[in-house]
Amino acid sequence: MAASGKLASFRLPPMPTVGELIKLYNLRAEKQLSQNFLLDMKLTDKIVRQAGSLRDAHVCEVGPGPGGLTRSILNAGAADLIVVEKDTRFIPGLKLLSEGAPDRLRIVHGDILTYRMDKGFPANISKPWEEDPPNLHIIGNLPFNVSTPLMIKWLENIANRTGPFVYGRTRLTLTFQKEVAERLTASTGSKQRSRLSIMAQYLCTVRNCFTIPGRAFVPKPKVDVGVVHFTPLVQPQIQHPFKLVEKVIRNIFQFRRKYCHKGIE
Repeated sequence: MAASGKLASFRLPPMPTVGELIKLYNLRAEKQLSQNFLLDMKLTDKIVRQAGSLRDAHVCEVGPGPGGLTRSILNAGAADLIVVEKDTRFIPGLKLLSEGAPDRLRIVHGDILTYRMDKGFPANISKPWEEDPPNLHIIGNLPFNVSTPLMIKWLENIANRTGPFVYGRTRLTLTFQKEVAERLTASTGSKQRSRLSIMAQYLCTVRNCFTIPGRAFVPKPKVDVGVVHFTPLVQPQIQHPFKLVEKVIRNIFQFRRKYCHKGIE
């Protein structure tokens, strides 16, 4: 009974639904910001489950928007959740969530591309790179327009063990356009194999978790969405500096597939 009582304490108290918050604050997804809301809690819970156990975990959520995924992370038992949101319109709703989860939710009004995640969490959660990953996760329903540049930035951080990876092999669970998710996880010989496949897989174990149909989002995007999980490798598969690897791979893939060999001539 004590254990079930503790689990129950993770649940948020009754509060307006995400849909009600959207109406309350007159929120609309901005097309120019590639915003698409995911309101189905069954789906946000499913995304969170791909990260593994979040009980007592530290989590950084990227672009929480109206807070659907945020609720699922808190309900999964995260002890310390930082949400990084650039859009001012979402801050009041996130503050309401914070009041429902005292001392568990911190709000950063800023840009994830410049946010210093290496300063966000206590140093004592760190784990040596050669050991198991720390109890720290990055989770996000990423806007399409920043997903690839943000992932490349994090891959460089992994290679250099900087940013979120000063704490160890921090795991990531993120959404991408289905086509990008397929490229990230494409195996050798696949038609989807690309520069992004190699950049991700030489540094991480990458898993394509599941696909969310576009109709699940508001507004409905023209494409479906893939959920991808990343675990940094103890040793990268290519033992050279990130910038050099990136340059060589970019040169190879600037040509059509059958002429790729010209990129290394």
